[in-house]
Amino acid sequence: MKKLFTKSILAIILIFSFSCEDLNDDINSNPNDILISDVEDRLFLTGSQLANIQMQLGHLNRISGMYSGQLIGFTSLYANIYGYSLSTVESNSEWNALYVGVLSNMRQIQENSSNTLLVGISQIIEGHAFGTAASLWGDIPYGEAGNPEIEDPVFDSQVSVYTSAIQKLNSGISTLQSSSGGSLSQDIYFGGDKNKWIEAAYTLIARFNLHQKNYSAAASAANNGISSASGDMKFNPPASQNSGDVNLFATILNGSRSGDLGNKVGDTESYLLQLLNSSNSINRNNSKTDETARYNYYIINNNSGSANTGIISEDEPQNMVTYFENELILAEAKARQGGVADGLPHLNNVRAWLNSGGNINGNHSSKPYKYEAYVASDFNSGGVENQDGVDAKTAFLREVIEERYVSGFGMHIPFNDARRLRASDAAYSVPFVLVDGPGAPYPERMPWSANELNSNSNAPADDPGIFTKTQVNQ
Repeated sequence: MKKLFTKSILAIILIFSFSCEDLNDDINSNPNDILISDVEDRLFLTGSQLANIQMQLGHLNRISGMYSGQLIGFTSLYANIYGYSLSTVESNSEWNALYVGVLSNMRQIQENSSNTLLVGISQIIEGHAFGTAASLWGDIPYGEAGNPEIEDPVFDSQVSVYTSAIQKLNSGISTLQSSSGGSLSQDIYFGGDKNKWIEAAYTLIARFNLHQKNYSAAASAANNGISSASGDMKFNPPASQNSGDVNLFATILNGSRSGDLGNKVGDTESYLLQLLNSSNSINRNNSKTDETARYNYYIINNNSGSANTGIISEDEPQNMVTYFENELILAEAKARQGGVADGLPHLNNVRAWLNSGGNINGNHSSKPYKYEAYVASDFNSGGVENQDGVDAKTAFLREVIEERYVSGFGMHIPFNDARRLRASDAAYSVPFVLVDGPGAPYPERMPWSANELNSNSNAPADDPGIFTKTQVNQ
């Protein structure tokens, strides 16, 4: 990690203006000397947000989708990874996005800006990125990372990174609550809307507590989390004709990875699509649920990004932190602490959103869909959501986790839930299988970056491998 934090500026706009009186000023100065202090603080934001998008939605996101039964690697690189042949070099891009793209630039803002709106946003972005990093890799450098006096930071435990990430999110909330707010064109997520940032931060705190099975803390934070789908944090690709700024999944299929990765070829479908396909014996359709539209929306043409009209359409937004996630955290956490009656209103909030056309785009909204509200008796033995006679609470939690699995496509939710529930609550987990894949044991983490292992003297000698459980999933 040497010199990783000293010369990282992802977006700089330089505007030079001259007047006759200025021509001879500082005649002996070197005009090519540009200091970081010369760059306006808000110009560090957009590039870091793009780096965070890469961290949340990039290459490792697609790998976590394969390792949770959502996607299938058909050929070439992704076929090898799907077969559990995952090298440390596959983490280099996200590791760089985390430490160069996010950390160095967000710390620049936090340490030098007087703009409390900008500082609060930067704290939340940092907390978001490092909480995700802890979930994917386990132990990582954080406490000493970003310190220019330390070239080789030590690896901190996964739990301590989660704790620090949550503290950073809380700091961001506090900073924004004392901020006067305002618009911010450089903020490509929320345009500077501090209330949306605060709600998203609470949802992230809930998410990271859920990862650690701290269900009371998760529910407490989610009570203040994203309150409507209009507050979702998404990557909204410009999809301009010449720029290539499109949905990240579509981007790779438009390039050299065409044909490599998807979820359906002929009759072969990922476990996710099998759950939605009414003709499959394991499908989740019932008298109150019709998944036809969502099934078609989720189908990926793996040969071309531009041919897709659904979830990976070139201009289709990609979820990062959402209302449905917040409500499903509340549904699970409250039911765990109480019972079906405590969690059911939150599950039905998601179903009402789905029944309004949520989670599909206009290309598929004409296809059938139905999400009627459930009642408590639906989870009793013999009810529409309990055909195998388990206790009502188990049946309810199973449905909530399954909804998280389906709605969470394109996020790390399915991968995180699979690992969390395998370790403690298998009765609630989605029993996914890998289509023509190697099956159990399933991967438990992503490998550390090869660049970090080769350059940091405090890094472990070797990566422990993808089957080694992380601290919170023992």
